[in-house]
Amino acid sequence: MAEALKFENSLAGRKIFVTGHTGFTGGWACLWLKSIGAQVAGFSLPPDTQPSLFDAIGLADDMPSTFGDICDYDGLRSAIDAFQPDLILHLAAQPLVRKSYREPVRTFLVNAQGTAHVLEAARTVKSVKGVLCITTDKVYKNNEWPWPYRENDPLGGKDPYSASKASAEMVIQSYAASYPWQDGQGPAIATARGGNIIGGGDWSEDRLIPDFVRAVVNDGSLVLRYPDATRPWQHVLALVHGYLVILAGLASEDPGRVAKAWNLGPHDARQYSVRDVLELMSQNWKRPQLDYMDNPLPEAQALALDSSLARNQLDWVPAWDAEQVVRETAAWYRDYYADPAAARAITVAQINAWRAALQ
Repeated sequence: MAEALKFENSLAGRKIFVTGHTGFTGGWACLWLKSIGAQVAGFSLPPDTQPSLFDAIGLADDMPSTFGDICDYDGLRSAIDAFQPDLILHLAAQPLVRKSYREPVRTFLVNAQGTAHVLEAARTVKSVKGVLCITTDKVYKNNEWPWPYRENDPLGGKDPYSASKASAEMVIQSYAASYPWQDGQGPAIATARGGNIIGGGDWSEDRLIPDFVRAVVNDGSLVLRYPDATRPWQHVLALVHGYLVILAGLASEDPGRVAKAWNLGPHDARQYSVRDVLELMSQNWKRPQLDYMDNPLPEAQALALDSSLARNQLDWVPAWDAEQVVRETAAWYRDYYADPAAARAITVAQINAWRAALQ
């Protein structure tokens, strides 16, 4: 096996519990983990979109799956205890900025209290050796400055989503300090902070690519907010790749090497705006009608991550640049809508293409 894929050997045969496995990222992560021989179980709310990647790729028939809410501590702990995992990948979240304005209390409960529930369950189920908690680039106090954020920059958040994820980071830091893995009081804990991800199988509300897809499929229009805002666009596989590398580190004899916060952002020298991404999607599939939103809710204009720590210490480098990321995303949806039954084969093929690009 190529040096870049050695992390897969470390995860083969491991028991990995995934929260949020019915979501977009969860589907890609579980499929990759299963393809390398990991034993995977999931805990999540049922899919909240129709269609959903979870259903499209047949994960319900392929792995133990518990439908539950991470705000229900007893249900969560029971599921973790029953599976006795080695590692936990904590993806479950309320991930939508605009929904956080409508449901701020629920957002804080899921993202902050839910994270505490995961870490408390992991601490009390002694099989768990490591937990990777997924937050976001939006945990940083956004100063709208031109340079990328580093892991030691101050955390913050104006909107409820960003603030809830920054709060989750405080929970994570507290558990790591209060129950150190070195003394056997708890698992080793790592955090991954990623930027905006795109890729096939996302049908969430208020997200650029799913909105684009709906506009194309329904012959409708796409309402844009902040078309010139830049984001650290990357394929979902870039983050899943990073997550698996970190999980492998947590499973090693020296988990302290990775038990910290990691930025996982794209390495493109050029920053791509919302408008740029839509143009690339249109070139690689179809062009819907584009409309502009008059009074959008406040949202950060510029976000970028410095991922040099992950690049230098984890040897993590995204396999595709932004233009290929958009091409592959357009191809996934184009091929899916041509033959929905092929969703799993399409997804596996893209995972393998990513893996091949790493070798």
